Amino acid sequence: MAAIPLRSPPKPLVAPPSPPTQRITDDLDRLLEVLPHVVQQQLASAAAREELLEVVLDLGRLPEARYPGRAVALGELPIGRADLQGVLERLGPFGGDNRAGIECTLHRISAIRNRSGEVVGLTCRVGRAVFGTVAMVRDLLDSGHSLLLMGRPGVGKTTALREIARVLADDLLRRVVVIDTSNEIAGDGDIPHPAIGRARRMQVARPELQHQVMIEAVENHMPEVIVIDEIGTELEAQAARTIAERGVMLVATAHGNELANLIKNPTLSDLVGGIQSVTLGDEEARRRRTQKTVLERAAEPTFAMAVEMHSRHRWLVHREVAGTVDLLLRGQSPRPEVRELGVDGQLLRREPAPIAVPVPARPGLRPVVTPIAGSGLRGGRPLAAVPLPDPFASPPRDQQSPPPLAAPAPLRLCALGFPPQLLQEALRSSGLPAAVVAEPELADAVLSLRGELGRDPELRRRAQALGLPILVIKSDSLHQLQRAIQRLLERRRPPLVPDALEAGQRLDDDLAALEECRLAVEQVVLPQGRPVELLPRSDRVRRMQEDLVSHYRLRCAVFGRGAQQRLRVFPS
Repeated sequence: MAAIPLRSPPKPLVAPPSPPTQRITDDLDRLLEVLPHVVQQQLASAAAREELLEVVLDLGRLPEARYPGRAVALGELPIGRADLQGVLERLGPFGGDNRAGIECTLHRISAIRNRSGEVVGLTCRVGRAVFGTVAMVRDLLDSGHSLLLMGRPGVGKTTALREIARVLADDLLRRVVVIDTSNEIAGDGDIPHPAIGRARRMQVARPELQHQVMIEAVENHMPEVIVIDEIGTELEAQAARTIAERGVMLVATAHGNELANLIKNPTLSDLVGGIQSVTLGDEEARRRRTQKTVLERAAEPTFAMAVEMHSRHRWLVHREVAGTVDLLLRGQSPRPEVRELGVDGQLLRREPAPIAVPVPARPGLRPVVTPIAGSGLRGGRPLAAVPLPDPFASPPRDQQSPPPLAAPAPLRLCALGFPPQLLQEALRSSGLPAAVVAEPELADAVLSLRGELGRDPELRRRAQALGLPILVIKSDSLHQLQRAIQRLLERRRPPLVPDALEAGQRLDDDLAALEECRLAVEQVVLPQGRPVELLPRSDRVRRMQEDLVSHYRLRCAVFGRGAQQRLRVFPS
């Protein structure tokens, strides 16, 4: 019997080949065995099974096979009660969430019931273990920060979550606990599916108890990572924040096409920091040029990073959820990193473009372009585009470039109490320039686990005699170890450049920063009465810019953190 299309003209069932880096296992025969015979015949060919998402069996309707972007009818006879009853007899009992599974597989069968509780429809979703999807976010897992996956139903969130759990447990050697509410991550039955690797699985008796099992996992089983599928209630969001505040890495999914959906969702907004209404003072409202009542982020997000899964091969990565939420609340567009998986298996990454803030022109005034640091332009002259040199072109022979600076030597660490495998993993995943040595005489610093240094007083005495910095950390987690090495690297003074080269570069930077500040004041702040934010500079250069601003009798303030601190100049 030929397949009858429901919503679209017939299309070939052969899908484009998967990238060679992916390997898919689905145990589809186990699912077809419980379906009616007519459905098994229609899905017998390999082409009909390719990219099959789910099979829908509704009473009195034709059975339907769903694929990405289309649905195909199976057979010409509608489903009867005997067909549904036959499927139910071959399945196990349904849980409180009206879901059932097939033991040792990842397939999920969901029931639709009438008022009397009888099953009148079944949705049989195909569960696949896809090995290789984690390549899209493999670098994010090394950071140790919590990760949230978002996307519409059917985009592959659970599949990616399953692969992430396996990589964290097997490759990164983390203690991973999977909270499996509907047995969709690790399959039905008491033995977890091999797709989650060495990760442990905790099942949930009833869906409304998921938040309790999340807390129980932290209190009883000492996990480093907790994996959760479909955070959907306020209690689960609160449990996720409690877990994150205890230093445990979270990897979870939530329904929503993008981060803006979570901000508008009162139940799940706490995952991204929560939203509060703030009333500004008159002066602050005038400075911001906004109304007095504004929306701001209430706290730090539970998840430091987020991924928007727009399709199975196109993801948008937000490395700083807090910054993205702040931009959205101010009415600005976020700048996520776009990652796509090509047909050849190569990961394509497109970095976010810098924000360009246009300055609206007033009637009777010529439009003013934001000044560019180091352009060397004087007041009154129009700013022209400066062509960039070809990075692949060879420099002219008569143009002598300064000799390249030597790379800094790696930081030599004498570590106490850390497993050698953990040290190697911390250095490999972070890429920090450091090496481990056995004796303090060969080291630049000493890194110790709490309590270990007291057990070796001789080594401590030798380190103090050599004047080595000693850093003691509380736990031997990968994240704590990477942060400790980073702190020791920051304490070490960078290698000096030649005096003449250093002095020349410093003078050029100072002049460029002062010229940028002067142009901003004379072309934007004074004539238009608009605040201007300058480029990030060092503390010494910002003080020079503040002195220049004070000569114009204007106000300024410092914004940003760390290396991104910058000066903002306000009109009088």
